[in-house]
Formats: sequence, C-alpha cells, structure tokens
Amino acid sequence: MPDAVVIGAGPNGLVAANLLADAGWSVEVLEAQEEPGGAVRSDRALHPDYISDVFSAFYPLAAASPVLARLDLAAEGLQWSHAPAVLAHPLPDGRCAVLERRVEDTCAGLAAFADADGEAWLDLYRTWRRLGPDLVQALFTPFPPIRSGLRLAARLRAGGGLRLARKLALPVRRLGEEEFAGEGGRLLLAGNALHADLPPEAAGSGGFGWLMSMLGQSHGFPVPVGGAGALTAALVSRLRRRGGILRCGERVAAVLVWDGTAVGVRTVGGESVGARRAVLADTSATALYRDLVGEEHLPSRLVRDLERFHWDFATFKVDWALTAPVPWTAPEATRAGTVHLARGVDGLTRFAAQIAAGQVPDEPFTLFGQMTTADPSRSPAGTESAWAYTHLPQDIAADAGPDGITGRWDPREQQAMAERVEAQVERFAPGFRARIAARRILAPSTLEAMDENLHNGAINNGTTALHQQTVFRPTPGTGRPETPVKRLFLASAAAHPGGGVHGAPGANAARAALRLHRLPAVLHHAQRV
Repeated sequence: MPDAVVIGAGPNGLVAANLLADAGWSVEVLEAQEEPGGAVRSDRALHPDYISDVFSAFYPLAAASPVLARLDLAAEGLQWSHAPAVLAHPLPDGRCAVLERRVEDTCAGLAAFADADGEAWLDLYRTWRRLGPDLVQALFTPFPPIRSGLRLAARLRAGGGLRLARKLALPVRRLGEEEFAGEGGRLLLAGNALHADLPPEAAGSGGFGWLMSMLGQSHGFPVPVGGAGALTAALVSRLRRRGGILRCGERVAAVLVWDGTAVGVRTVGGESVGARRAVLADTSATALYRDLVGEEHLPSRLVRDLERFHWDFATFKVDWALTAPVPWTAPEATRAGTVHLARGVDGLTRFAAQIAAGQVPDEPFTLFGQMTTADPSRSPAGTESAWAYTHLPQDIAADAGPDGITGRWDPREQQAMAERVEAQVERFAPGFRARIAARRILAPSTLEAMDENLHNGAINNGTTALHQQTVFRPTPGTGRPETPVKRLFLASAAAHPGGGVHGAPGANAARAALRLHRLPAVLHHAQRV
C-alpha cells in the first residue's frame, strides 16, 4: 500500500507526486488515459514529419514558476526554446504590435503607434520588476500567502499602493486607454487578457493582461524542445528515479471514504488501491466531489455551491502541417511564436460579447502558434508546425455566422468552424490555405475526450474571473487544497491559483498533505519533551 495515491498524471498531479516522493513517501499515480501529461502532450499524429502540441504549447508561467524551478527538470533533459519575438498582433492595415524579447525593442515598436507609448510600456515593466518576484511567489503559494503577501504589501505601499491596486483592478480596455495613446500597447494587454476568459470590459482583466504581458517581456513564451511532451517526460522521469509508480490506462471510479477520511481509491476495473496517508486528486472539482466522492460525504452547502461552479470558455483548436511559413501581410509577425488575430480591441470586445450572448463568433479571435519558429526541431526546414485555437460559449444558443453551428460537433459543424478559423487567418495572411499539407480538428468534445479535466474544452478548470479566485476557488470559503474529506486534497487547476502550467496547485496539495502528517509528529515530540 503506498503512502499516497494521486489521481491523474497531468502536470499538477506529477508535481504533487514528485514533491511527496522527495519527502520520502511512496507514491502511486493512476491516469485514465493511455499516456501521462493531461493537457501537456505532443504527437506526430497529424504528419510523421511534424510534431504537434495537442493542447497547451507556450509556457510563460512554467518559466516563472518557483515550483518547477525547484524540481530542476533540466537534470532530466528538459530544454527550452524561444521564437525570435514573443508575440505579435497584426492589424488589417499592415501595422503590427510586437512583444519583443528585449524590452527596449518592444518600446521602440510601440513608439511607432504613439511617441509616448514606448515610455509607457517601460513604466509598466519597471513596476513588474519591482513587484513581480513577490507577486509570483504570492500567486504560487497556498492562500493566504502570508510571507510573500506581506512583502508584496510593503512594496505596494512604497510604490503608490492604492493607485497601483486600482490600475490592476481596471478592465483591460480602460487600462490600455489610460496608459497608451496608440493602439499597439492596448492590443498587447487586451489580447493577453483573453488567453483566459476575461473580456476587455471585465474588472480585473487589466491586471491579468498586465501579468501575462510582463511575464512575456521578462521570461518570454518558451516551448520545450521537441514538443510539450518533453515537459511531461521530464516530470515522469524524475518521479520514477525517486521510486514513484505511474500506471496509465487506470481510470479511478471512486475515492474510498471511511468515517469521513479518504483511505484509497477504486478503479473502474474493481481494484482497490489503499493510501496510508493521503489521496490527491488532479481532477476537476465537480468530478472529484460529485463523481468520485459522492454528495453523501459532503456538506450540503458545498453541494449547493457546486451548482454555481462557473466553467471558463469552451475551446476549438486546429493543428496544421504547413509546407512553408505563414505569409503574413505584416512581416513582423513571421518572427513571433504566438500571433493574436482580431480587428483591434473593438474586435476583441465584439468577440467576447458574442460569447456572452451564447453565440458562436462569426470572426473568432484566434490565438495562432508558430511552433517551428519557436523550436526548429518541430518540422523540416522551410516548413511550419502550426496551430490555432479560439473560444466558444459553453452553452451555444445561436451562431453569429452563416453556418448554423449548434454545438453538436458532427463532421459538418467541425468542418464549418475550422474553415471559419482559417478564414480569420487568411484575413491577415492571404494564401495561408494554399500552404496546408495536413489538418487536424479538435472540437470541444474531442478535447474533453482526450483529457476529462477540459470540460467541453474549458482549458482553465473554471473561470479566471474574480468571483472564482482565491477564497472563491473552486467554491466560496475554500481557496486551499484541503477538502471536507480528511486526507483528501484537490491538486488540480480547479484549486487556487488556477489554470496555466506552473505546478502550484499540485505543490500546494502535496505540502498540505505533508503538513497534516508532520503536525502529529511535532506534537508527539513536544509532549515527550
């Protein structure tokens, strides 16, 4: 019997398992899919000469994460690669806002939109350099982040605290209007906010857009050399070298609860796997509580709160093997790993408003990845391994476009939506379709079938909006990995601090489990003394 059972071999589950193994615990990880990684996987299924990242692809939060840094995954062979430029947002008139690797170059490019905008970006970056380390530490530790929070509060007071707090609480549209005279800086902030499900008019979207933009400026948007799966392979290798066990193709059907305490799990095959000390779940909150634990073991208030759990947007993704680089109208976009495609901030607002109304957007805001540009090992020289994704409503009420998409995602609807995404790319890169050698469509239902945590294609395990963060994540009054069931811990992005590949939810759960078993030993020692 292992000391701990971890349900799910996504990045958070693997981080949790590694930390427990580091503490000397025996650990067994059970993964429903036939391979580990969750939403951090790559393959050659599209074309044998092209490596495609199946889900996530760029990892600024991983680059900044103190959790992953302490695991020293370079010792397991993990290497990172960067595109010449971090991010580009071309406009229909040929101009292009570019987040460059060097802040001086970003500022020079934004000054072409308005003379003062280069200095405005530099001012935002100076704020990041002053606050960023403590802010990241506060984000990636259990809530409340006492030590890092106190340091951050002191720095905020020294730096005009209330005014800065107001700035970060602003909608990203308003923040862009206050900080920049031209469109370039506004586009970089607003596009980065919509990496999550935060519309330009949402409170707090300014802070998130600033966070992602500054992470890109300071750490870039790096990719693992050889594909996203290399990050998973490094985590698995490290775990196995420390004696951890990983079993794939083992779906957990239930958490075994005895007298209010988690004592193990049962698989769909009927096998019971006991856990001496803890069960950690890298699953969605709804799957853990409703499906694996059962409402009979939960407080009625939590059961009611789950009815109000708010998923983030659905996601539709297309992968391509391209015979040549993308023919962008704006040449600056050829150097960027990530390209945002929308007709300005107004286009982003229109896109988000259609989703809010339950409509499939007719001109979808498209996040485009140029993976060979970021990592030349992804496809033959002179070609491009590329993908794009866009967001959709969780519940589709209507189609703002002409195709009558309903969310059934039969072959006709998948084809229609893929062509809509390609039409958006063609607006900024005429001739793009002529360079497609192969295409793979990943509809919301497909994404969920490949990773059950991606509920209908929701990539963040719940909304990033303020009403479901910190003490409200996943439900009001939680905010920590502990659950109402003793020795059961939520170790997924459904827990604080939420989505992104950084390992913090898994690390927080592992530390909570270790702390639980360390305290009785400390008390026993104190009694003997």
